[in-house]
Amino acid sequence: MNTKEEVELEAAEKEYQKEEPETPLESLASICTVLAIGLFVMTFIFQNFEIPSASMVKTLLIGDHVLVDRIALAPPTKWAPFNFYRDVHRGDVIVFLKPGEPDLFLVKRAIGIPGDRIHLRNGVVYLNGVAQNEPQAGMPAFDDNPQHAFQPYRDDFPNVPPGRMEEGEITASWANELPSHIQNGDLVVPPGKIFAMGDNRTESLDGRYWGFVPRENIVGRPMFVYWSFDTPADQINKQTMADRLSFMAHIVIHVFDQTRWKRTLHLIR
Repeated sequence: MNTKEEVELEAAEKEYQKEEPETPLESLASICTVLAIGLFVMTFIFQNFEIPSASMVKTLLIGDHVLVDRIALAPPTKWAPFNFYRDVHRGDVIVFLKPGEPDLFLVKRAIGIPGDRIHLRNGVVYLNGVAQNEPQAGMPAFDDNPQHAFQPYRDDFPNVPPGRMEEGEITASWANELPSHIQNGDLVVPPGKIFAMGDNRTESLDGRYWGFVPRENIVGRPMFVYWSFDTPADQINKQTMADRLSFMAHIVIHVFDQTRWKRTLHLIR
């Protein structure tokens, strides 16, 4: 006679055998569900970006791949009161759409928030009259690179009108708007705007050249570097299909020896 345990085991096996295998349509539905959830997360919660230029060196290097939090700095919504929202703080590294170029994402540091008074002297930022200690910021220097040499408009902003060197870099709209925001030698940040600059001040085309960042243009803040690959500075200019395929092949070949392993999970501050 079968024991109680054997009877229960036989019943379970029969029930398992009765279960029908998943149909192709059910498998497709499962895959689509996973993809939809992943797409939602990567579009509205997190997003990955690659750093293409040296404007944020030393904080971010060319070839850093960063994960961006799209929730914390988003405008609060009534339908999701459980989410933690906060406004932009001075010193935040932010990702935003460049004013006037809605398809171009930039990464810079928020230097001033509405009401702040800002000016630079010899590359040093003065915020509300106080010189800022910014060890991460690149300053004018006397070396072999002419880009690092002192430039009056860039390094004594906003008290020096743009010269011939800067005229091709400053947008026409900002050149016309800038004087209206200067009070007693300071740039005053208006309501609803953020003034942002790159940490690599001598090589960053930032708010000094195109103006304020509208609050609604800010899409998030980078949290950490999840992968960093040693990338040439001129790679950003190589946009042909042949160039892209060539660099992809280069990555496959050198993924181990040219990955900056020490920057993996590097927190961005």
